[in-house]
Parts: sequence; structure tokens; C-alpha cells
Amino acid sequence: MVSSLTHARIVGYDGLQSISLENDVVTAVRPQTPSEPSPEAIDLGGDWISLGAVDLQINGSLGLAFPEVRPRHGEVLDKIGRFLWQAGIDGYLPTLVTTSLENIARSLSVLSEVMASLSSNARTARILGVHLEGPFLNREKRGAHPEAFLQPLTVENVERVLGDFDEIVRIVTLAPELDDSGKAIAFLRDRGIVVSLGHSLATAAQANRAFDAGATMVTHAFNAMPGLHHREPGLLGAAIVRSGVRCGFIADGQHVCPTMLQVLLKAAECDRGTFLVSDALAPLGLPDGRYPWDTREIEVTDGTARLLDGTLAGTTRSLLDGAQNLLDWGICDIQQAIALATTSPRQAIGLPVSLVGRSVQQLLRWQFRDGRWTWQRLVQCF
Repeated sequence: MVSSLTHARIVGYDGLQSISLENDVVTAVRPQTPSEPSPEAIDLGGDWISLGAVDLQINGSLGLAFPEVRPRHGEVLDKIGRFLWQAGIDGYLPTLVTTSLENIARSLSVLSEVMASLSSNARTARILGVHLEGPFLNREKRGAHPEAFLQPLTVENVERVLGDFDEIVRIVTLAPELDDSGKAIAFLRDRGIVVSLGHSLATAAQANRAFDAGATMVTHAFNAMPGLHHREPGLLGAAIVRSGVRCGFIADGQHVCPTMLQVLLKAAECDRGTFLVSDALAPLGLPDGRYPWDTREIEVTDGTARLLDGTLAGTTRSLLDGAQNLLDWGICDIQQAIALATTSPRQAIGLPVSLVGRSVQQLLRWQFRDGRWTWQRLVQCF
């Protein structure tokens, strides 16, 4: 039985740390002190230890799109949880893109039942709630979202969409300019739901009114919103300089140029104001090819998904692929890359980030080997 992990580096701690374990659960983290080698300790040699990643925007996996979840999909959802755990993900928010109210209600009902019956198996990614990306989006910035199902942003419509499932909805992405009163945002915040701005043409003034009303997030920065402009900073510019607002972003090299990601991370103080998302679609975990997507089709090439008319729809790269891209591009250091995938998304939705109380099955080990950072599940080292 391993009693401790020595000479570890951990995000948020200075210098080397010693991690105490009891029954494979972290009980304490202390500064490393000189000590005699112990057969019950694993010397990590300065490698980094982190929690598993959290993906706040993932649209599907293994061929299942979350807006199409039905009661018969319990086994598939179980497989998705195990697949995502193997991809370094500890928790995720199934994301429902714009669809019919009937589909939203059906998916929320099934996901609610799955969350209530989750097993205690530590080797599975947990459903932490649901992200509703729509249907309250600007038609001009809807991207691949079907126009027919977009809804006006009113409190009444929000109530209709949430139905009886407001307790499992963690994030709602909306375009704030659709409701200048801010009442819908306040309604959501009163229910503990994080409001994220996206698929929007909001000006900086409109975005700031939304932040004043309680919005605290931006959905896939740069995508489906105006770019930064020196006379009208827009939604993104307002978010970058706003304390307490975090911007999600996709680091697949297709959604945003790496240079612009570098601008974003420097301007927003990296993991203090940003976090990684995958925005992965249902073919995540499947090979490139053509796949159904609601009533349409998407073509996946080299991990990038587009509608057949060329509209960018998403990616089939996992979240930690994005973290490794940031490292390969030299945009941030290892500590920042780890935080962007692990602690920052947790903080964005109010989850704890301490290692204490976590099973070793929830931890990742980051190693620099052959000139490149890679990760693996810590339990694979035992």
C-alpha cells in the first residue's frame, strides 16, 4: 500500500510537495522535507500532480449527441463516462445545443435520472450538471445552431426551457442583447445557474449590463461573436477586463488562431480569467468521416467537424488535447496549462479544487519526456 507521493509539484503550491495517502485517498499536502526513502512512498521526481480535467462544454461522444439522449441510452452514457475518464476527464457538463423544447425536456429528464443513479465507480467521468447552449442566441451569430428552434429571451421562455430540471442545469449560454432588461439573467442567477454570454452581437455596454446582472462567463471566446476592435471592444473585450468573468476557449488550432489565444491568455491573466473547453461533438472517440447531426450531417476531417456547407460545427478532440496544444505552441507553461484544464473550469462553476479527499484514481501525473509534456492517470504508475 502506497502511503505517500514525494517530490511532487502541484498547481498553486510553491516548490516540491509531499502528498500523504490513506487507503488511496489524499489526506494531506505538505512541503517536501528531507527524508529517508520509504518502500511505501513513490518518488515523483518533480513531476506535476493534478486533479483530472473538467469539461464544461461537450456536446456528445462515441456517436451520441447529448440533445438526442433517450432512456435507452443508459449503457452508452456509461461507456462515455469510462471513455472520458480514460481521456483524463473527471467531470463534464453534457451540453445541449439549440433544439426543440421537446428534445431539451427529454434529454434533461434522462440526464437527471442518470445523475441520480450514478455508481460509485471512481474510474468514470461524472456528470456534474447540464450546459444549455441556447436556445436564446442571436440569429446572426447562431453558427451551426438551427434557426428554427431559437427562442426570444424572456423569463417565461426560460421557465419553459428549464421545466422541472433547473436543479441540474449548471450553465446557460445566451445572447444578452436579446433582453436589455436583464431580467432573464437575474432569474437564472437566482436559481444558482451560471450565465455565460455567447452566440452574440452584444456591444461592450450590453455585455457590461449583463455582467452587472450576474453573468460570469463567456462561451468559446472569439467564436460566434465580434472580434476585438479598437473602438468597440464588444462582448469579449468587456469580459477580458472584467474581474470575476471567465472566458472558455477551444484550443484545437482551428476555432481560434494560436496567436489570438496567446493574446487572450495574456490579457485575461491566463487561468485567472480563462479555461479550456473541448466543444467536442458526438463523433468524439470515433474516426474521421461523415456523421448525422440533428437533421443534417457533419464532415469530420483531422478532428475538425463542419457542416456540409463548410460552417464550423465543433471538434472531435478531447479537452487535454487542447492543453497539450497550448504547451506545444509555447503559449503557456505547464502549471498554467494544467490549471486551464483542471482548476479553472472547476472555479468557474464553484467546485472545490483541493487534492485533499480525492482518490488517486482522480489524479493525473504530468511528465516531461523526450522534449514534450504528456500526462497519464496516476494509478497507471502504481
